[in-house]
Amino acid sequence: MTNLSNAMNLGLGISNPTVDSDPLETSEWLDALEGVVQHVGPERARFLIEQLCKQASQKGIYPNDTSATPYRNSVAVEEQAPYPGDLKIEERLSAALRWNALAMVVRANRAYGELGGHIASYASAADLFEVGFNHFFKGPQADGGGDLVYFQPHSAPGVYARAYLEGFLSEENLEYYRREVSGPGLCSYPHPWLMPDFWQFPTGSMGIGPINAIYQARFMRYLQHRSLANTGEKTVWGFFGDGEMDEPEAVGALSLAAREGLDNLIFVINCNLQRLDGPVRGNGRIIDELEQVFKGAGWNVIKVLWGSDWDPIFLRDKAGALLDTFSRTVDGQFQTFSANGGAYNREHFFGQSPELHALVSHLSDDDIDRVRRGGHDPVKLHAAYTKAKAHTGQPTVILAKTMKGFGMGSAGQGRMTTHQQKKLDVEELKAFRDRFSLPLTDEDVAELRFYRPASDSAESRYLHNRRSELGGYIPRRRSKVDIPPNVPAAASYSQFASELDGREMSTTMALVRMLTGMLKDPSIGSRIVPIVADEARTFGMANMFRQVGIYAPNGQLYQPEDLGSMLYYKEEQTGQILEEGISEAGAISSWISAATAYSVHNLAMLPFYIYYSMFGFQRVGDLIWAAADQRARGFLIGATSGKTTLSGEGLQHQDGSSHIVASTIPNCRAYDPAFAYEVATLVDAGVKEMVEEQRDVFYYLTVTNENYSQPSCSERMLAEVRSGILKGLYPLPQNTTRDPMVNLLGAGAILPEVIAAAAILESKWNISAMVWSATSFSELQRDGLAVERENRLGGESIAYVTSALNNGARLTVAATDYVRAVPELIRAFVPARYLTLGTDGFGRSDTRRALRSFFEVDCDSIVLATAHALHTEGKLDDITMAEVRQAYPRTGASPASWTV
Repeated sequence: MTNLSNAMNLGLGISNPTVDSDPLETSEWLDALEGVVQHVGPERARFLIEQLCKQASQKGIYPNDTSATPYRNSVAVEEQAPYPGDLKIEERLSAALRWNALAMVVRANRAYGELGGHIASYASAADLFEVGFNHFFKGPQADGGGDLVYFQPHSAPGVYARAYLEGFLSEENLEYYRREVSGPGLCSYPHPWLMPDFWQFPTGSMGIGPINAIYQARFMRYLQHRSLANTGEKTVWGFFGDGEMDEPEAVGALSLAAREGLDNLIFVINCNLQRLDGPVRGNGRIIDELEQVFKGAGWNVIKVLWGSDWDPIFLRDKAGALLDTFSRTVDGQFQTFSANGGAYNREHFFGQSPELHALVSHLSDDDIDRVRRGGHDPVKLHAAYTKAKAHTGQPTVILAKTMKGFGMGSAGQGRMTTHQQKKLDVEELKAFRDRFSLPLTDEDVAELRFYRPASDSAESRYLHNRRSELGGYIPRRRSKVDIPPNVPAAASYSQFASELDGREMSTTMALVRMLTGMLKDPSIGSRIVPIVADEARTFGMANMFRQVGIYAPNGQLYQPEDLGSMLYYKEEQTGQILEEGISEAGAISSWISAATAYSVHNLAMLPFYIYYSMFGFQRVGDLIWAAADQRARGFLIGATSGKTTLSGEGLQHQDGSSHIVASTIPNCRAYDPAFAYEVATLVDAGVKEMVEEQRDVFYYLTVTNENYSQPSCSERMLAEVRSGILKGLYPLPQNTTRDPMVNLLGAGAILPEVIAAAAILESKWNISAMVWSATSFSELQRDGLAVERENRLGGESIAYVTSALNNGARLTVAATDYVRAVPELIRAFVPARYLTLGTDGFGRSDTRRALRSFFEVDCDSIVLATAHALHTEGKLDDITMAEVRQAYPRTGASPASWTV
């Protein structure tokens, strides 16, 4: 072990302490500290140390980094309050839950080896959950409302097992675990979309749960400060794995939680030291690392490392041999100790020194084998949870040390392969039964029968009584609000959009003007949540600063330098705008919190998150997918959108693909409007659909920063085109009475180019064209696919886009500011030859005119493409085609090409 210890020291960066130049003086200081602890208490000692550190820093004396405290529990034995529950009954309940979770997964994979599932994660986390379920997690009927719990996704079988004991899930549900098509099954991980009356929060994508939990706790404070909901008694609990904390999203917002003093937030990190394939930190200690990370971010840290069985061992350790050995033991070695029994641990851990060996000389090998880690001891966990709940001014993280696959013995406890363990043979199942003293016969075990105590048993009564006292069962999900706010008439905030009469305005400014009007509405105005990651001024939102203020939990503690201006930066505790700084992940997490408040808080909110479109779906697409899973309702506004419209910013700012990503999300309504009245129509429809009808959809609108002529739209005309705007396509008023040779489809910022191209084709080349505004290719595709399936099953319907474009034209040309894959979505449903133009390839900087010419989506390129397509169809003669090419020359490589 000597070489191993040396290697550990090197790996952990442990150096020899500084030589003590005055041992007597050192002893006096240490004795004084010990005297304070013994006679006054640890809190007084902590205060004195803090004062010494403060004084030292003022003198320019800074101690070496001591943020990793000794490897022991944060809550001392003498600080533990008496355990309020019946440990024997809770142990029997926990055993039943462990068995049913295991049986669920093993049965599924015994019958269908392809289904997968996880046993080991819940085996390590069962006590973490059960202490919460039995003593802390408040249900929806509790005073002040229920707590919010983000469950570690791989532990879902254990949560199902509890719902089965509660009577919410049936045995048939458990039998169909991971079989959601062929029966009344249970989804693999927490998915509100798949189980809308059960799961509240999707956590299956690693790292998303932590950042969502932080912003959920922050949004609860926002609601409280704005007097919209009484959330002061609610706690957000987040249960996550130690390996998961390597995800950037998992730790990226820790400082926000501390900065805003979110003491309504508790993280419980299941530190089983193992990720999917091996140790989280084989050559280090993840608990030390996480302690430093969270402390450095300003969190309160509580460690639960050793169970009550360790207390007498620590008490006997007068020389500090345990802590000394722990300081030299890395996680890879701790995992090896987990995977082996008492005899091995006696020899290889306690056998490292005579002092260690003496500490367990009175214990048998079986006794040593059953010495638990803190994460498997309800008493230690209860003490930590109690302390976390009582702590104020900071969020708290509990680092609970566990064993992955706890109780699975040779079948998987602490082994590298334990995460993939999905099958156990009969002898391993019997060993599991015996380990947890389950009342199951050998036949029950062999048949993997689920076990539920009788309804009148002490276990069942205890389980239901505990949940009753805590306010009901969780997780449970609400699908609708009891009282939705009244939806204002569109004219009250967007009348101007139909009366612009050719005045120039960008669609971004039109949208912001509508939003400003909605904020004044007495019914829904307070429910609007404007959200920006940054650059609110870029989007023309500066007027909102003074109108509704920027949310700041402590108000504005400084005098802003622009105080004298009309649009000064106004922060206040009741502010309505969430200005998240340069964090798209944080902003979308705030949006998710607001967009799901109808379910979480029985309060319909309507968030508008406005951002550079390039930094939406591309940067945080996984979080947007989680929002869809959580049935979010709100508006995502991709401002300064398109690849040629945001002209000077260049490659990384120009969005040509977000509509493709948006089209893959089933409950996302994605639109690329060109005119202000289209924006108004879509906002009105979205508000009605999400707030009034309470449908689980969200809207994605791309708007631009380009000012161009905005036409008026009479009330009669708007009534005629409204349906087409929402379906994704409608014709503009035509300047010709001739039957069209060509249908020209334009979207967003490129529609004016299409209108100009139509005029050129008509006046210069005698080609009649009908112009259409294509507000949503994805909505058109969805309609077409639905009709296609309906007809396969015997229907005789026609897709909307097929019917609309069936006007005798021999050619349809579509042009957008996005990649060609966007208009290609409807190719199967276009009744004539179809040609698409788009902005494929990398973006770059130049003027809008130059960029549109480069990407060949300007009016001249549209004319050339249309003429060439008609020529190949025999509808345009060779001489005219040559004249067109001469009039609109194009040189150089395709912009979609890539060359070194």
